Amino acid sequence: MANHSLYDSSLPPLPAYTLEPKPDLFPFISDLWLSLVLPVIVYWVMSLFFHTIDMLDLFPHYRLHTPEEITKRNHATRYEVARDVIIQQIIQITTGYALAITEPQEMIGKTDYDIAVWATRIRLAQRALPGLLGLVGLNATAISKSMSSSYPLLAGVLAGGYYPVSSTDSAGAAPTFTAWEMTLAKVIYHFLIPALQYFVAVFILDTWQYFLHRLMHVNRWLYTTFHSRHHRLYVPYAYGALYNHPIEGFLLDTLGAGIGFKVTGMSLLQGTCFFSFSTIKTIDDHCGYAFPWDPLQLITSNNAAYHDIHHQTWGIKANFSQPFFTFWDQLLGTKYSGKRSNKPSDRKQAEKAQ
Repeated sequence: MANHSLYDSSLPPLPAYTLEPKPDLFPFISDLWLSLVLPVIVYWVMSLFFHTIDMLDLFPHYRLHTPEEITKRNHATRYEVARDVIIQQIIQITTGYALAITEPQEMIGKTDYDIAVWATRIRLAQRALPGLLGLVGLNATAISKSMSSSYPLLAGVLAGGYYPVSSTDSAGAAPTFTAWEMTLAKVIYHFLIPALQYFVAVFILDTWQYFLHRLMHVNRWLYTTFHSRHHRLYVPYAYGALYNHPIEGFLLDTLGAGIGFKVTGMSLLQGTCFFSFSTIKTIDDHCGYAFPWDPLQLITSNNAAYHDIHHQTWGIKANFSQPFFTFWDQLLGTKYSGKRSNKPSDRKQAEKAQ
């Protein structure tokens, strides 16, 4: 067992790095074009999946509306809906391309350096521990010395990140990070930071869409000029999710997601995942089905049944939140609290009564 001597107070040096252009994920398409076309592909694949279910009437008990209602109550034909969605997606691709070409090329080669920076922050955060323990009357130095032989790593933490130097180390060798510091730094860099970026982007998108969406209902001119087009669908269905006036589609969907992407500093591939998942979520919110096994409808309360209320004349002044969570409706009192008569469970009860 190695002997330990004095604590080394210097910080480990940061590694050198060399930057080089980041290669594309796939050889047959650039990451830029992948970010532009994948949300469109996802949109139509998922929409046509729900459209097939509609046409074959595979799950009638989980429908929020009957097939007849789609024809009788909606004020836009399926052709008009598909046409306007394609226009919206052309605007989406054009805007995305214009923004992307102004960005500097993504580079790689700095990962080890960035992880070491987080390890340094972890080491520096340990410097505050002796002072914090002192506030509750504990002598961190004394405790550390008593534990140094049996628990050297824990002793180093208690000492404020000053770890014992092994006698087997060569004289003058540069200090290094401990294994636990590097592991935690890698978890932060590879998992916690991307997760934080994603949830902040979701918060930004939900906030942007809630207040702009609500404004389009409060302001009569905005509603009649732009947003009323989306409400021609009293009975939403999957590929009508992006059926909007082109200007509304740009402001509400394209710009909102773009702001979330830019503010959080996501990489292009992170942005591709964010845009694609946002697309999946908004399709699911308009699919017209309340599936008990749908994970997207179980994770958040903002689901197809929730948003369908907003498309009804009796719920149009409520449930503005989209596409992910409902916290703004709950905080600002716009969540619908009445009853609805077209839930699948209500229809099942009516069928049993007959």
